[in-house]
Amino acid sequence: MEIAEIKQILETALTLDEVIVKGEGSHYEVIVVGAMFDGMSRVKKQQAVYAPLTEHIATNAIHALSIKTYTPAEWARDKKLMSL
Repeated sequence: MEIAEIKQILETALTLDEVIVKGEGSHYEVIVVGAMFDGMSRVKKQQAVYAPLTEHIATNAIHALSIKTYTPAEWARDKKLMSL
């Protein structure tokens, strides 16, 4: 599966400010930023991102997926600490 495909699926399915996808083969890391995550539990955030990708996880097109979710305020604070 292509990185652009994962990004497109997430952008279409969720209301996000920013989507960053890294990876190769079937192993990916996703960083998603959106106000929709405000007040959500960590589990609910993960479920929200997994949901539109479930079909691709089931077919093993995506074998491993690391998800990091941020509200816009959290992202403004934390992105300078990350190496993208």
